[in-house]
Amino acid sequence: MSDSKSMGLFARYLTLWVFLSIVVGIILGSFFPGLFQILGVMEVAHINLPVAILIWAMILPMLLKIDYSSLHKVWDHRRGIAVTLGINWLFKPFFMALLGYISIYHLFSSFLDAQMLDDYFAGLVILSAAPCTAMVFVWSKLTHGDAQFTLSQVALNDVVMVFAFAPIVALLLGVASVTVPWDTLLLSVLLYIVVPVMVAYIWRMQLLKRGVLDVVLQRLDPLSMAALLLTVVLLFAFQGKEILQQPLVIAILAVPIVIQVYATFSFAYLLNRRLGVRHNIAAPSALIGASNFFELAVATAIALFGFESGAALATVVGVLVEVPVMLTLVSIVNRSRGWYERPITK
Repeated sequence: MSDSKSMGLFARYLTLWVFLSIVVGIILGSFFPGLFQILGVMEVAHINLPVAILIWAMILPMLLKIDYSSLHKVWDHRRGIAVTLGINWLFKPFFMALLGYISIYHLFSSFLDAQMLDDYFAGLVILSAAPCTAMVFVWSKLTHGDAQFTLSQVALNDVVMVFAFAPIVALLLGVASVTVPWDTLLLSVLLYIVVPVMVAYIWRMQLLKRGVLDVVLQRLDPLSMAALLLTVVLLFAFQGKEILQQPLVIAILAVPIVIQVYATFSFAYLLNRRLGVRHNIAAPSALIGASNFFELAVATAIALFGFESGAALATVVGVLVEVPVMLTLVSIVNRSRGWYERPITK
């Protein structure tokens, strides 16, 4: 069975669903602008309430899948863990900042609205600073990755994200002289990382005691995807007119995202091989390092810069390219296994 056919219906066609949601959002925004203006001003402390509800509906089912008790196994996979942590927190955000700076402010600046350059750059940075915690389970399964490694790596990533996400985003945006509302950023971390992680952990324990975790996860998966697609609809209902006037924007924003994913994966995969990490550890390690927690990125971009911002748009482009790009990496991992497991000649 091919990689794409091994995935669930929603995940397999995620790019198509996102594209259709973009079209629906643009149409609705054109016909019912007043409705979306009302939704846009429903805020508390700069946090949009409709989006907050949708983000929670996205994030909680994904966090429920994480077994934090697997953290004690981290030492057993220390080399693969070290590679992924280094890629996620010491390489990827900074590399994306470099790519974003070159592409947004220089290579493609003449094709973009000058007033939106900072927003586009901010969206790319936010996207790269949020390591994936959900779809990596799919990528790991498709590459026959070690399930315990994947669980322990994702659990550790979530713990690190609580403390590292906000400082890294603020640092990189500050370097580019993008104003960061610290109060909103910290509130976003609390609202979209700390509290959901705690709620998901307690809820998971209760569901395990009752023996219904798998049943609940199966029922919540469609809800999570629906919330993601509704968020995209809202974003493009606000930005549809601007996007129609600049059809190249999405393609331009996709360029640094795609380059970053392939480059990050290659670095992590080769480094794992050099360190002698087993293939079933190296595969999820490299794929976790390459992918992004786009649900958190979308939520943070909206909270910091608003629905109509270029930052929000940039994170949505990340959603648009995630599945097809990652599936190509899954294929590379599976096809290169023989090469990976050959001894390295000195």
